Amino acid sequence: MSLPIEDYALIGDCEAAALVGRDGSIDWLCWPRFDSEACFAALLGTKEHGRWLIGPADPNAARSTSRRYRGDSLILETRFESPTGAVVVIDVMPPRTGDSNLIRIIVGERGTMEMRTELVIRFGYGSAIPWVHHLPDGTLRAIAGPDQLVLRTTVPVEGVNRHTVGTFTVAEGESVTFALSYAPSHLLPPIPMDPFEGLADAEAFWEEWSSRATVEDEEERTTILRSLITLKGLTYAPTGGLVAAPTTSLPETLGGMRNWDYRYCWLRDATLTLLAMMNAGYFDEAAAWRDWLLRSVAGSPDQAQIMYGIAGERRLIEVELDNLPGYENSRPVRIGNGAHDQLQLDVYGEVMDALYQAHRGGVANSADAWALQTEFLKHLETVWRFPDRGIWESRGEPRHYTYSKVMAWVAFDRGIKLAEEASLPGPLEHWRAIADEIHHEICINGYDPALGSFVQSYGSTWLDGSLLLLPTTGFLPPDDPRIASTVRTIEERLVVNGLVMRHDPAETETGLEHGEGAFLACSFWLADALVMLGRRDDAQQLFNRLLAVRNDVGLLSEGYDVEARRLVGNFPQAFSHVALVTTCLNLRRLAKPAQQRGGQNAMRAIKKP
Repeated sequence: MSLPIEDYALIGDCEAAALVGRDGSIDWLCWPRFDSEACFAALLGTKEHGRWLIGPADPNAARSTSRRYRGDSLILETRFESPTGAVVVIDVMPPRTGDSNLIRIIVGERGTMEMRTELVIRFGYGSAIPWVHHLPDGTLRAIAGPDQLVLRTTVPVEGVNRHTVGTFTVAEGESVTFALSYAPSHLLPPIPMDPFEGLADAEAFWEEWSSRATVEDEEERTTILRSLITLKGLTYAPTGGLVAAPTTSLPETLGGMRNWDYRYCWLRDATLTLLAMMNAGYFDEAAAWRDWLLRSVAGSPDQAQIMYGIAGERRLIEVELDNLPGYENSRPVRIGNGAHDQLQLDVYGEVMDALYQAHRGGVANSADAWALQTEFLKHLETVWRFPDRGIWESRGEPRHYTYSKVMAWVAFDRGIKLAEEASLPGPLEHWRAIADEIHHEICINGYDPALGSFVQSYGSTWLDGSLLLLPTTGFLPPDDPRIASTVRTIEERLVVNGLVMRHDPAETETGLEHGEGAFLACSFWLADALVMLGRRDDAQQLFNRLLAVRNDVGLLSEGYDVEARRLVGNFPQAFSHVALVTTCLNLRRLAKPAQQRGGQNAMRAIKKP
């Protein structure tokens, strides 16, 4: 059975990622890309679905376990201590210069400790048992279909019941190394990497990257840097695409069916990701994300999707895997995502807003980019009146979601502003007329005077966590009484034990049963809204509550089960970490991302130096 989600930590090389449990077991790894088939899938089943354990030979003898990241990096150190000794297991995936490597170094700190390794390779999401053999140099090679893994270590290992196992003793001052490498099976085994050189390369990479953060306030830096490093670790370096999470099918409620594949790139993450990166000084990453965005949506605007693969792939066909029982028996396990071809009007606003914010931040626009944007607006003019599936990707009947309409207004608003500020050609008066029409319709149909709140969709009385974003988009100023009353109503109906649910408990028409944890991004959005309403103390209190939800190494998932006090949903979740960075900056800076996005005149955009 898998560990609690909060007992995992992330390692990665900015092309693939693994989850390492507190017990020293790597229970999830998709190689060679974030979206490749898993070779370790115990996270969604048992150890027979693939894992790699390095831990005390007698787990009961270990009296304590602690872990940390080495400095500002994705190098994980897990310390096991027993009456006879203490060791540290260092886990790292060095940045790639060729083949991809996963290195594990066990360092003796005190006395002696007997350790064991159990390597269970199962390609194809736990379904394919490889052919394993030893090469003349002692290297262990595992092959099945298109994949091969190669293990190099000085520890004697043997095959037992299709597991590769070994025991070894580590004394104070000694080090034992393991290096696991991936390559396509039709190629020769990967060139050996010296484990200590790989560790040094990774340390130098992360030290240089973290030093680029333009965060002068030490408390602010301490709070946000782990989230920024996590976002970097979820970025696919060759293209700049940012995956929503490195996992699939971790449930939004334990034992439930809301289990989705998040190893793709969502357009709705674009604006907040850009602002988080630019405000922290990472303009190269912001530019790479903007470029991925432009390449992915290039083509006919009527074919724009809400999400794409890490290289811009469009076909993300959803299937269910019957061989995996799911995390804590949460079925089904899905790969691919059937929501990729839904109509969700908000993505047009996200694209236009992201490109506008990139321009304001000093990331250069281009004639081709502007031509694409004008085509986007031309298409949106014909579809904004349609019902859609909404930001939460409902699998029920389409509706006129209020937030979707607001983002349609954002699209035209940002197009007008970009054209004016960059002296770009466009039918500005025509766009203004459309924006005014959308704005008026939302204020009439999306606001319920009796409830005193904007509502999830036209004609409903349900609330929705996405409505907390209305003031940050600039749709209405934060001092508009309709905004203040909406925030108060959401606090009354959607807040449970201090955290925000994204769905109204009364809402029943999304096509799937609810029963999910608090949605962490929505909780950060409430803090942002409170800052804009001048309720800074309340916002700080909520932010502190959210910081306490992080696990011991500073990671957040998608949601939080307030009753079980456990993280739920895919992990670690980029959207949650982007929201954490944004809220921290909103609380501590004069130039706040919320006002930057909304375009309030009193606040400046962060400019590239």
